[in-house]
Amino acid sequence: MSHPVQTPKAIVFDLGKVLVDFDYGRAAQRLAPLSRLDTDSFRQLIDQSPLLHELETGRIDFTSLVDIIGKESGYQGTFEFFQEAFTDIFTEIPEVIGLHSELRSRGIPTYLLSNTSGVASDHVRRRFPFFGHFNGYVMSHEVGHMKPATPIYEALERMAGFKGADLLYLDDRADNIEAALARGWQALLHQDAAASVAEVRSRLGW
Repeated sequence: MSHPVQTPKAIVFDLGKVLVDFDYGRAAQRLAPLSRLDTDSFRQLIDQSPLLHELETGRIDFTSLVDIIGKESGYQGTFEFFQEAFTDIFTEIPEVIGLHSELRSRGIPTYLLSNTSGVASDHVRRRFPFFGHFNGYVMSHEVGHMKPATPIYEALERMAGFKGADLLYLDDRADNIEAALARGWQALLHQDAAASVAEVRSRLGW
């Protein structure tokens, strides 16, 4: 049964692949030569292994991650170089950042809901000025749960003071969108920046 779409009162953004693109291959290209692994194997170790999930849910800290990867890969570089390479993987998506700026200028509350680690979010905060201009943040490593688990959405609702269709959420993963829709949120599967911007503006009646 379909429901009429109401005008949202707040916009919630995912971070990775929505506001910033990222590529762990960039990190692997720099780190693999200091290990016994080839670039693709190193990328899988930092991107597709359970270690990243452990880091992004706050179950291990970044120092522990580097220690474990060091043992598994034979990495011989410094901790500082590893951290710099591991975090320097992000590039801005200008159209969506422009939308966020416009929302702020019009007084629409905005929130960030992200599966991310402390070391990554700290880097993005330092590197990209837009990051400092949300009304609130819910990060998986801080709440101990990752999307699409229910508790991280509940944490956003508590912090923002909005529920259901008052919230409009952009995410690039279908499972995360389905979890938001199941809570009654409005949600857009982000696949193209221009299309997402146009749809948000449409739902706001702009």
